[in-house]
This record gives sequence, structure tokens and C-alpha cells, in this order.
Amino acid sequence: MNTTTLINHIAISPHMSVRGRLGRFVIVFLFLGLALFGDAATRSVFWTTLADAYIAVTVFVAATLLLFYSIEHVFKVDTAALLERYQQYQVPLAALLGALPGCGGAIMVMTQYSIGRIGFGAVVAVLTSTMGDAAFLLLATKPTIGLIIIAISVTVGTVSGYLVQAIHSPNFLRVTQGARFKDMGPPFAFGRLNWPWIAVLAPGLAFGVLSAFQVDIDELFAIPGLATTVGATGAVLSVALWFINPNKANSTLSVTDKGSVASIWDKTTADTCFVTVWVILAFLLFELTVHWTGWDLKDVFGTAGVFMPLFGLLIGFLPGCGPQVLTTSLYLQGIIPLSAQLANAISNDGDALFPALAVAPKAAIVATLYTAIPALIVAYSAFFFFGV
Repeated sequence: MNTTTLINHIAISPHMSVRGRLGRFVIVFLFLGLALFGDAATRSVFWTTLADAYIAVTVFVAATLLLFYSIEHVFKVDTAALLERYQQYQVPLAALLGALPGCGGAIMVMTQYSIGRIGFGAVVAVLTSTMGDAAFLLLATKPTIGLIIIAISVTVGTVSGYLVQAIHSPNFLRVTQGARFKDMGPPFAFGRLNWPWIAVLAPGLAFGVLSAFQVDIDELFAIPGLATTVGATGAVLSVALWFINPNKANSTLSVTDKGSVASIWDKTTADTCFVTVWVILAFLLFELTVHWTGWDLKDVFGTAGVFMPLFGLLIGFLPGCGPQVLTTSLYLQGIIPLSAQLANAISNDGDALFPALAVAPKAAIVATLYTAIPALIVAYSAFFFFGV
């Protein structure tokens, strides 16, 4: 597949909106502008940031995804059948499905709701517990905090689901006509295109582990600029593969649906590259703001004080995983507090909100608004009682 074919593939793909295509071109041209036309200091910040994002985040996200999808591939479980069989446990099962990194579990629950197999309480439970792709980022970089937040989300989602179940009937706001997800097209197969990315991943992961233990990679190997070169190369390949992937079908279908080792690598590549682009944007937002203005974003956000959890909540209302990954990146850099991250984790629905709006728009909107209540309670409890 040559360059012209790839660009045409993105430009005319029926599975990507005009806004989606335009957004990808804008981001890529932004990166090219910073890399080629900025002043020397800006270019240096750009390439260093790309390398840092790849070595500090991307390699660990990829490793987490590869492990998760491999387990999913080996232990094939029909979760839709479980939801239908154990109806009395639908709410906690839905909360657990939502807690799975990515959006597949939440989308599955919305599908079952739209065809009448589960109730509205399960919808609230799954949308409350899901973090979308941001969960991968959090688990890869701060696994203990990630597991704590997931546990809180599952607990809050289960309680919220049961409360809503006590208030509303199972058929509350259900679409009566045969709603179904629009065809998102087949999962994108990278084929040989992701082999360079996989090749860089191995040394990148080794460098990531060494960096985590505060080892100076350049000094260890006596090669100046080695870490930056490997990290920047991996980041560029990640952006390129994200650019040519026409849809997020890889994130909405389970690995067991595709049933091959190659599909595990395709899905790992697609989701890791998506997360990487948003992490790079978050890192660049921080580094370039400091470089151009001299501001300290920690001090700027620090002035928000009591409004920080509300900030996390409002970002959580935005559909898609991109804004949530960016918010989590800000938390990992110490720019926003844990309470804001908690508010975002509980209130956000990730990419699951898009198909949810397609199959049951009223239910999706009301359920999303319901998630704001526990998000505010948990976040402000953490803020006022624990000072985080």
C-alpha cells in the first residue's frame, strides 16, 4: 500500500465522518509544522516531548493492551449470554463490563439494552463504571491508582445502577423499534504496516523500564541521543498508523470475534496509537505552554481549587475517549488533582456514548446525566475529606 493509496483510504473511508477525517489532517499538519517550521528551541521541545510520551507512556500502554487482549483471546467468554442468563446480577455484571479497559464492554451492554435483554439500571451502571481508553493509560503508568479508581467506579456504578433500578422500570426510555449499531466496517488490518512499530516497541519498552528506575539510557549505552531517537521514532510511527486507521472498529469488537494472533497485534496497535496521539497532544500542551509563556500549568490549574472536580466532570460529559485520555494525562503529570480524575472517571462514557446515542439517545443522555451525581459526591468527598 503506497502513500497515495493510504491518503485516499483515509480521505474516502465510508466509516469515518468528515469531522473525523478533517481532525486527523489538522493534527498531522500541526505536528509537521512544529517539527519542520518552528524555531530551533521549539523543534527541540517537540522532538523531546514525542520521545518522552512514547517511552514514558506508549510502551506501557502497548504492553498492557497486549496482555489484556491475549487473555481475552485465550479465555473466550460470551458476556452477552451471561447478561441474559443471570438477570438478577445484571447491574454488577454491567458495572464490571464497563470497568474493562476500552469501550467494548459498555457498547455491548448498550446493545443488549436496545434489544430488550437488560434494564435501564444496567445502562447507568455501565456508563458510571467505564473509563474507556483512559483506563489503559492509567493502569500502564500508575497501576495501583488505576486499580483503586476502577474499584471505586465499579462500586459506585453498582450502587447507582441498583438505585436507578428501584426508581425506573427496566424498559425506561427504551427504544421500541429495532435499533442497532450502524455498520462500522471490518476491523482494520495493518498487515505488514505495523511491523516497524512492533520492532521499535521492544527496545522502547526496555528503555521505558530503565527510565522508570531513573537510569540514564544515553549514559548507560554511551550513545548520546539514543533514547530521544528511539522514542521519537516510535512516536512518529504511532501517529502514522493512527492516521491510516480509518475507524475505531478495532475498539468495539472483541479479539475473540476476530480470532487470530494477528488480530491481537492489530487491535493493540490501533488502540495504542490512538492513546499515543492524545498523550502527545497533552504533553505538547504542557511543554509548549511552559516554553512559550513561562507559565507553570500546575500553578495555573492550582488556582482553580474547589472547581477542579467540576472541571473533570464537565470534560467527562464530552463524548469520545480523546478528551478523557487528555484529562488523565494531565493528572499523571500532576497538573490536576486525583479528585478531578475521579470525577472524570465516573462521569465519562468514552467512545461508548457515540453508539449509545445512535441506538437509544434519550436513555444515553439521561444515564449520562445520572452519572454526574455520584461523580460529584465521590470527587468532592475526596477533595474535602482527603485533600486530593
